[in-house]
Order: sequence, then structure tokens, then C-alpha cells
Amino acid sequence: MTIVTLTPNPSVDRTIAVPDLRRGEVHRATSSRIDPGGKGINVSRALTAQSAATLAVFPSGGPEGALMDALLTAAAVPRHTVPVEGTLRMNVAVVEPDGTTTKLNEPGPTLGPQDVEGLIDGVLGVLDTRTSWVVGCGSLPPGAPEDLYATLITRLREHGVRVAIDSSQAPLAAAVRARPHLIKPNHEELAELVDRPLPTLGDVRDAAADLIDKGLERVVVSLGRDGALLVDEDTCLHAVATIGDPLSTVGAGDCLLAGLLNALSVGADASTALISGVTWGAAAVRLPGSRVPAPADCQDIVVSLVEPDLARPLP
Repeated sequence: MTIVTLTPNPSVDRTIAVPDLRRGEVHRATSSRIDPGGKGINVSRALTAQSAATLAVFPSGGPEGALMDALLTAAAVPRHTVPVEGTLRMNVAVVEPDGTTTKLNEPGPTLGPQDVEGLIDGVLGVLDTRTSWVVGCGSLPPGAPEDLYATLITRLREHGVRVAIDSSQAPLAAAVRARPHLIKPNHEELAELVDRPLPTLGDVRDAAADLIDKGLERVVVSLGRDGALLVDEDTCLHAVATIGDPLSTVGAGDCLLAGLLNALSVGADASTALISGVTWGAAAVRLPGSRVPAPADCQDIVVSLVEPDLARPLP
């Protein structure tokens, strides 16, 4: 089965490691790397690294677009690009030894109505009988309407394709109103979506359950060091992994989503899919930059399903 990803605002990601970050001072990097980026691109990269079928759909233009093409060719990621004016964004992540990551994200190229329609048509045009999921991921570039993902969900409903969304702010809120099958916010994004603080695991569970009541099938909340929570009509599952040697959190949530959907696409149950997702996400944290884990990187990751401690405070 094939997982199609849509990334409206992809990026070339430069990750720079420093001994410690001090505002206003000159730093000498200990290492630097460039990776193809954007949440949907990262999902497709993670799936490709695990020999799972995927196709990445995204706009492309300018020198960074050419660099993106070269990077994805090197990573053997299948793709369908929609040419646009302007250039893709270059994002910079500064990583400290304990894994603390400071990100500087450019806005991306301005998309016109024809560009947006081209992206949606691009997704519809690559669908076939083996498409198991379409995943809309990430922020929207300038000019893109807030309901881009909602429009995608509505158009895909006619094709009977399952849809997952991983975004934030107004685009996520609009998408939720269109009722995708699954969303994967992090703790902060979920709190913003429901417009209230979520200080405990129980509050996160309740917020996710409210969204299920409004028509979503499944909500998966990434919680950083506290793992991830999966909530659907019948289930509340909490999975955690202990990582003692973190290098970078960039893209870890995207790898979690990739692992989760990969398992669901082959018929895994909710608990197996959540364990798969947390395994891929935890493995990504131990890799530099936004590198995605191969099977060997996941072999010694231990993930535990634990009884949700609903009183547990969250940072």
C-alpha cells in the first residue's frame, strides 16, 4: 500500500550543531548537515528508509527547489512536484548537545490560486487502488488559503481515501471541521486547537475525546519525552520510550506519524500502530539533524504501553 504525502511548504533544512547557544555571540559549529525537509517530506523520507511505499507531492521552484530534487534523488524518495514561481524556503536548526533545538523557519514562496489548485490536483492525480492514506502536513506558505487541508479532505472523500492531517493553528482547525480520519497534533497544538490549557495527561485525553465526539476517528498526540497518546472511540493508549542519548528532535514527530500510518496501512491494530510510531520517532531523536531512521536504527528501541496516568502533569 502507498502513503501519499502533501507538503504545501517544503524546505531545505540546514542543521548546525553548537556546544551551546548564546544570543548575540559568534558560534563555531561542531558539525553541519543539509536534509530535505517539511513535515510531509519527512514522512515520505521515513517511509522510504523503512522500504515502505510512498509518494511525496509538493511545490518546487528556485535554487532550493533544485537542491531539494537532488537531495530526494539521493534518498530515493518518489515524488510529484508542482512548479511554482519563487524559491523553496531554507530553514535553519541549531542543535545543542542535550538535543535542545532552536529553529529559524523562512516563510516560503507565495502561492496563487492556480498553484493551490495544482497541488490538490497533483494529489488527486497520483491516487490509485494501492493508496492507503493521504497525509496533509505542515504549515501553509504565504498566499495559501487557511482551508487548503479542509478542501483536500472534502475532495478526497469522493475517492474514498483515508486522510491524516498534521498541522497547527487555523489550517488544523479548518481541517478538523472537515473531519479527517486522523490528526496528529503535539501537546501545544492540541491545546491551541481546543482553546484551553491541557496541564495533565487526563486533560489531553479529554480534549482528544471531544474531537472524536465531533466526528474524527482517531487523535494521536505526540508528547515529546512523555511518548504519545492515541485516542479513538474505544481506546485510550499511552506509549513511552526512554532515550538516553538524544541528538536532535527535528522531524521526530513526522517519523512517529510515518511509523503509525505504515502500521495502520497494513492492518495493524491501534496498539501495534502506536508502538510502531513511537519506535520510529524515538529512533529519530537519536540521529543528527533531520535524519530519518532505517530499520537498524529501531532495533534497540524499547517502547512500553503503559496505563495512562491521567493525573500526570505535562511540561
